[in-house]
Formats: sequence, C-alpha cells, structure tokens
Amino acid sequence: MSKQEKEPVFSTKNLKLLTAPLGRNNPITVQVLGICSALAVTVKLKPAIVMALSVTIVVAVSNVVIASMRKSIPERIRIIVQLVVIATMVILVDQFLKAFAFDVSKQLSVFVGLIITNCILMGRLEAFAMANKPWPSFIDGLGNGAGYGMILIIVAFFRELLGSGTIFGYPVLSKAGIYTTGYENNGMMILPPMALILLGLIIWYQRSKDKSLIENK
Repeated sequence: MSKQEKEPVFSTKNLKLLTAPLGRNNPITVQVLGICSALAVTVKLKPAIVMALSVTIVVAVSNVVIASMRKSIPERIRIIVQLVVIATMVILVDQFLKAFAFDVSKQLSVFVGLIITNCILMGRLEAFAMANKPWPSFIDGLGNGAGYGMILIIVAFFRELLGSGTIFGYPVLSKAGIYTTGYENNGMMILPPMALILLGLIIWYQRSKDKSLIENK
C-alpha cells in the first residue's frame, strides 16, 4: 500500500489543520498575530475581504513553496529565503489587485505590501512548512488564512454597519428605517480603538465558551 493510500488527501489530521485555526487555535484571537491589519483595513467590509483573501493566498502558496524546498534550504539563510518567497507572493498579489481591483487596492493602500511583515506568515513557514510536506502545508496555510480572514470580516461587518450604516456600501440602516427611531451612525466605530474593543469582545466570547484557552495560559 502506498503512502498516499495510507494517508488520504482529506485525512482527519489534514481536516484538523484546516479547521483548528477557525476556532481554538485562531491566529488573531488565540495566538494574537496579525492585529495591525485587523485595525487598519476593517472600516469597510470589502477591503477586509480582499485583505483576507490576499493573506490566505500568500500564506498557502508560500507554505507550499517552502515545504517543497525545505530539504535544500541551508539552515543559516532559511529566514532570508522565507522572506524572499513571501515578498514575491505579496508583489504578485499587489500587482493583481492594481490590475483588476484598483479601487480596492487604493483603499488598502500600503497594507497589502505590509503583508510581508504579518507574523502569521513567518510563523507558519517557520513552524510548519519547514517541517512538513507541501500538501499539509497548503492545508495549514488555507486554515490559518481563513481563521485570520474570518475575524477581519466579523470586525469589518460591525464597524461598517454601525459606523456607516452600510454593508458593501449599500445603505442598510436607512432602508430598514432604523434612523427614524432616532438612531445615528456611531462615528467611534470607524476609529481604530473600536476595532480593538471588538477584537477584545470576540476574544472574551471565545474564552468564555472554551475555558481551556484560559487554563492553558
């Protein structure tokens, strides 16, 4: 029996790599990584989704590249090689956005380029891709990117809805007649401190549901 038959493509282990970052091993709420972009790009839902997809693509593909090269990378230059791979992927994603989604690219500004400094990427390359094969590394990248993106989208949803009264720019609260009740858009929601407060609430909720996250600290 071959190795591939012994370990199915979607084995229990691989599925755990995909789902764990969505919950009790989330890169933002548990590992506290990638916080800066969670503050910077979550004023509106659209750029948050684009940033989530960009990071997911970069970390997944970078994981595959490093996992494929891991046995031939000299130990003393491994960090440099990882940075080169990440930087190449970030440049490709940035150019793609400028070519096909220029308006969103302008909204994201320098933050796409700053993906290279996102601790999630270096963490996954160093901790996982350097020690595992390409397919599990790809799954791990998708999982961590999805976990990161999920938090960005949740935060952006509430910030745009309560701060601007819109979702994807569509006036939701005005159409629902909420303003007739006396409600006004909360300007605080579009300021960075509110992103931190929302993140804090998500972290509090997660830990209140899973006490082991507190016990492991």
